[in-house]
Amino acid sequence: MPFLFILRLGLITGSYSVGALGELLFAPLLALGAALALWMGKLRVLVLPTMGIQPVGFPLVGMVALSAGIVRAPVTGIVLVTEMTANVDMLLPMIVACFAAMLVPAFFGDVPIYDALGARFFAHEHEQTEKPAES
Repeated sequence: MPFLFILRLGLITGSYSVGALGELLFAPLLALGAALALWMGKLRVLVLPTMGIQPVGFPLVGMVALSAGIVRAPVTGIVLVTEMTANVDMLLPMIVACFAAMLVPAFFGDVPIYDALGARFFAHEHEQTEKPAES
């Protein structure tokens, strides 16, 4: 499982570095968030075995939190995960996780990933239109 996590992280980094837009980023982010949250849930079970923590809900909250933190579309993530599971039991933890996931990047002044990709794309397009005029 750690190998798949590292592989997915590498694929996300690779698709971002080449400027790939769309589902090449969003679907792997959901999988990465689920894997990371499942690890956290299993770690909590190992550390606190007497609390009766069930790590089953952790992946749902992790998918929503990671997508909200990176893409900055918390409602999209919540609706998507709620529709995938046909379950609203984890709605409150998802909302709290989205709030925290949106707060941290805003505090550090980070831009959403699609805004950064769009700026990079349009800067590249602007460079391409300027080059023939200079020649």
